[in-house]
Amino acid sequence: MAGIALLLIGVGACSTSDRDEAPTLTAPALDPEAVFLPTVENDAPPPGPAPAGMVWVPGGEFSMGAIDPGDLGPLPPDTVADTRPVHRVYVDGFWMDETEVTNAQFAAFVEATGYVTVAERTPTAEEFPGAPPEALVAGSIVFTPPSTRVGLTGHLQWWRYQRGADWRHPGGPDSDLTGRKSHPVVHVAYEDAAAYAAWAGRRLPTEAEFEFAARGGLTGRAYAWGNAMRPHGEPLANTFQGVFPVEDTAEDGHGGVSPVRQFPANGYGLFDMTGNVWEWVGDWYRPDYYAQLAAEGGVARNPRGPSGSFDPAEPGVPKRAQRGGSFLCTDQYCARYLVGARGKGEVRSGADHLGFRTVLAADR
Repeated sequence: MAGIALLLIGVGACSTSDRDEAPTLTAPALDPEAVFLPTVENDAPPPGPAPAGMVWVPGGEFSMGAIDPGDLGPLPPDTVADTRPVHRVYVDGFWMDETEVTNAQFAAFVEATGYVTVAERTPTAEEFPGAPPEALVAGSIVFTPPSTRVGLTGHLQWWRYQRGADWRHPGGPDSDLTGRKSHPVVHVAYEDAAAYAAWAGRRLPTEAEFEFAARGGLTGRAYAWGNAMRPHGEPLANTFQGVFPVEDTAEDGHGGVSPVRQFPANGYGLFDMTGNVWEWVGDWYRPDYYAQLAAEGGVARNPRGPSGSFDPAEPGVPKRAQRGGSFLCTDQYCARYLVGARGKGEVRSGADHLGFRTVLAADR
């Protein structure tokens, strides 16, 4: 328990936030017809052949943010509060990884560089003054469903800090990557994702780039594919079904993290922009950042996030934004598979539902 208290910072259910204990924002009611204006895509062709494993996202102007989708009913206030107001944003075109970075791809990076992830490093007393020595063990955060139904107040009921959990051992020291080469790499902290991106000659996407790409050219939709979570009864993302957090019935065909490319690509040819694992993006997290952009007026061009982070739930804890939701997202807790939803995470924390993908600017 000491390890959890020390390193399990900012981790919740389908996102890395504790909605039951954190202060929430009040989001105004919005008229979707008034705020979601048509997306205007750039009409310039791709600047050249696609880099291996990447697709061209044309860029353009779009309405960024989220509202309550009608088919879910009332949502927890913090699910959409930090996604408002909906505002106009322009992003230049860019290349983006078709999928989340996989274990095979990350292994190539580690083999080439000898990189050691945060989860593999033993925390030091200098980093965590006053921590008992027994708490200073290398590891990461693993989803562990309780044996019986629990109230959804207090995320430590389904998360544990696991000694020896890391990208090579996603379930703990007794697990490995057998059969998981095409799974997204997990247990990566922000600096791990950024290090891989730099090695590949790329970078992490901004929040604006991620949302533009995730929408796939659609305007004002609740989900990356439209306005129904399961059109015609078909699941289109790896999320949580059943009774959260006790049992995932895997009606979508997957319990836990799935290999990439298991569901149809969106309009830009991108896979798993919703569900499977959360993805780090480059922006610092602030819940009021959209309000800051909207107050400036006009169209925000290539926004890269605020100059620093602030989370009223954990002041002083540096956090980066995360996008896309994960296999744990459910309308029973937070429904952050909404295409405009935002996540957040302490920069040195990883988990078994957290990965990333990279982008490359057109003028590379």
